[in-house]
Amino acid sequence: METTTSTSNGIISPTLQLHTTNIPDENPLAAMELPLPSFLSLKRHCFGNSAPGEFFLASCPSIVLHLLTTCDLSPRDLANLEATCSFFRKPANFSPDLQLSISEVAALDICQKKAVFERMGEEDRQDIKRKCGGSWKLVLRFLLAGELGCRREKSQALAGPGHSIAVTSKGVVYSFGSNTSGQLGQGTVEDTWQPRPIRSLTGIRIIQAAVGADRTMLISDAGEVYAFGKDCFSQPGLEEDQETKLITTPQRVKSLTEIFVVQAAIGYHFTAVLSREGRVYTLSWGKDERLGHGTDRNCVLPHPLLGALENIPVVQIAAGFCYLLALACQPTGMSVYSVGCGLGGKLGHGSQTSEKQPRLIEEFSVLKMEPVMISAGTWHAAAVGRDGRVCTWGWGRFGCLGHGTGESELAPKVVEGLKDVKAVHVATGDYTTFVVSDDGQVYSFGSGEFANLGQGDEDEDESTLTPKLVSSLKEMKERVVHVSLTNSISWGGHTFAMTESGTVYAFGTGDRGQLGVELGDSLTERAEPAKVVGIDLS
Repeated sequence: METTTSTSNGIISPTLQLHTTNIPDENPLAAMELPLPSFLSLKRHCFGNSAPGEFFLASCPSIVLHLLTTCDLSPRDLANLEATCSFFRKPANFSPDLQLSISEVAALDICQKKAVFERMGEEDRQDIKRKCGGSWKLVLRFLLAGELGCRREKSQALAGPGHSIAVTSKGVVYSFGSNTSGQLGQGTVEDTWQPRPIRSLTGIRIIQAAVGADRTMLISDAGEVYAFGKDCFSQPGLEEDQETKLITTPQRVKSLTEIFVVQAAIGYHFTAVLSREGRVYTLSWGKDERLGHGTDRNCVLPHPLLGALENIPVVQIAAGFCYLLALACQPTGMSVYSVGCGLGGKLGHGSQTSEKQPRLIEEFSVLKMEPVMISAGTWHAAAVGRDGRVCTWGWGRFGCLGHGTGESELAPKVVEGLKDVKAVHVATGDYTTFVVSDDGQVYSFGSGEFANLGQGDEDEDESTLTPKLVSSLKEMKERVVHVSLTNSISWGGHTFAMTESGTVYAFGTGDRGQLGVELGDSLTERAEPAKVVGIDLS
């Protein structure tokens, strides 16, 4: 990198030239000339021992490193810097590895700010680096993809079957709604519509939550798993008498103490957890090797998913009624694997065949779409691509796939009704789908039963076959960033929409207080979104 001068009509104009020697063939960029800033003159400056005309930041790489780690650059941005300038490719002489480029050191520094990575030992760090492709930039992509998929370490509001859980960015947990099995974790079995913090978790920072029928799981920043509510066969390691014992306060799941867990997903027949290293474990429903292991269906010990995902790190898992999706991170990009019951085509392989072990969904390659987020509804699934496209597949009843009919799709299909929308988030439930665009608008389609589409009284209980803007949320004049809806066949659905400011709006079924909004004596649901008070998710 050096400065030169060029002339035009006799006027001398200094320029900054970025050399591109030794650039890989797959990115053959020519030297790029940029106008030199007015403050940078062609004379010796006071930064180090650099020669006249040198790019002065090169003599003080610590400043460059600080900029790279504080400007919220993506792994792709860091890779582009290396591709276009030799300064960012050569060894930076920084600890812990003097041979790392300054972009690699920046990626490592950003990784170390993540709670999940911070607690890793050096051996574990090197192992995940190897699995991700041998680059700290790829490790950073792995961590960021996990945060995007399940809002890890960020605030979230989850609409469970009859009850609701909210987690603040500081790790405080609120619960409200149905509590017949102690699934609110408040030490009682009394319902409440008012969000209340779970006091017994004081001092424990929760970073992720999962909700199921009459049960709740929470993940701490130390990788610990806490569970409470009805102890179904898919709920591990709490009590021997699983059918009658109720757990009314959070208890540590003993069978998972040896696994540093970062996400949990609850299906109807099973529970799945994801380790910080990207390995998926399943509990229960192992009969006939449905989930990659041949244990009894009531087995409460975690077993790793076998087959294709054994050496591929996973960043997000999503559980449907009887199947599991896994978003995997590979050096070449993101991909989706599925396992479990294939009826209706919800595994996305072009057939209704069930899969005993994880299998790659190949249709995304055909569509030239890189998935970055997945959602598993009860009977149908969805994914968001890096380019903002949305794909849906599985059972299509009530138009929940958004393709204009009630027909099923056996493989991922792009939702044409969203072709002018760049999606950043998708959520699926029981024959219902929500999509959030990059400008904070919300679209919904599928079953309108229980008023959980948010489309207003005129469309109550009606099906919406193609994506329709949720105008009632647009009128709030706040940018929505996340939607959660009930994913269960045994409860009326309700929905949460969380805005950028941390405000939560609720609509749908609220007969057990699950909306966090007090309804009149004769009301059981709310068609228009209402603000949930009593929790601060900013």
